[in-house]
Amino acid sequence: MPASQGVLLLLLYAGALLAAVLISARAHRTVLSTAVLFLVVGIAAGEGALGVIELTPDDDIVLLLAEAALFAVLFTDGMRIGWPDLRAAWHLPGRALLLGMPLTMAITAGLASWLTDLSVLESLLLGAVLAPTDPVFAAALVGNERVPHRLRQMLNVESGLNDGLALPVVIVLLEVVSQEEPRIGVVLAELLLGLIIGIVVPWLVLRLERSRVFASSEEYVAITAVAIALLVVGLCLLTQANMFLAAFTAGITVATFGQREVSAFREMGDLLAEVLKLAALLVFGLLVSPPFLREIPLAGWAFAVLALVVARPVALLVSLARSRLHLREKLAAMWFGPKGFASVVYGLLVLHSGISSADALFHLTALTIALSILAHSSTDVIVARAFDEPVPAPVPTEAVGRDRPG
Repeated sequence: MPASQGVLLLLLYAGALLAAVLISARAHRTVLSTAVLFLVVGIAAGEGALGVIELTPDDDIVLLLAEAALFAVLFTDGMRIGWPDLRAAWHLPGRALLLGMPLTMAITAGLASWLTDLSVLESLLLGAVLAPTDPVFAAALVGNERVPHRLRQMLNVESGLNDGLALPVVIVLLEVVSQEEPRIGVVLAELLLGLIIGIVVPWLVLRLERSRVFASSEEYVAITAVAIALLVVGLCLLTQANMFLAAFTAGITVATFGQREVSAFREMGDLLAEVLKLAALLVFGLLVSPPFLREIPLAGWAFAVLALVVARPVALLVSLARSRLHLREKLAAMWFGPKGFASVVYGLLVLHSGISSADALFHLTALTIALSILAHSSTDVIVARAFDEPVPAPVPTEAVGRDRPG
């Protein structure tokens, strides 16, 4: 990208960021959405519209920014969920992750195989790329105190974990699709090494900080998490370990063994992740130009719509069957599976892989994400308002039995 284009991109992002701040109070109460703002600004400024900035997926800044955003998101997501917290609140998120996510992948892959020319393996890869969800596009729902805590907790834990859980599936399937003789052993070794780095580095740093020799002052505690993140990145680049899985695991390790560090870093970490997310979203909007969208056939549009209104709802309907969630909560959970930054980056990894179907896969991924951002970011306030009246508590089965006339 020429230097002049880089300056224009910086100015465009600064302007969009300022606009987002100025409308943020209204956005929390209406269907206005910060995420939609950045997407629309990117589309309007890109090729085929105003043409202010010309950006292609091959530009280095695209993958660099997307990877930086994903690393920050995975690290901060992991820091929200320590093992004790996970064990205490595993029931509903476990249903959504262990049953709902594989079902979502399978249904999405089935739709892709039916509606497009993708092979079964390519369809499975697309299903894995689109499986993660992102709560930032449903902020009015997960951040609303009137929404039952168990629903908000389920959506937050699910979205916090499914990025990292989908990653190994995407990496392995991409290797299988891209190679005549897949190097599955090498890929698994890179994932395993990333897992080890993500556990060992934070654990050693936290043990060192708590030793008798060293002591961190309060104003520097937050920097511990920054140092851990940089150490993880450096070691992964040095050893070819998977840095995304390492980031996710490192965040969980810090949350498990370093509550002091989590408390000190959370506000700064969330802010950094949000800033990088919005930058990545603006760049994503620049890529999803009108000419780009016109290249997608009608069957591709049908797939993107069905991936949102069929795959997630059906998967959650099955996985939450016989749960204690009220019908209103189940319907909200079924609808709110917004596609987010993990899917953007996974789609870019596919695009840069060089496989024959890379362009088709990225087009379908980008269209589905764009429609998801528009649909979910514009309906979270509306759905949240449905919880203005308290959700009736489920009646225990034994109590129902006692109320029956004898």
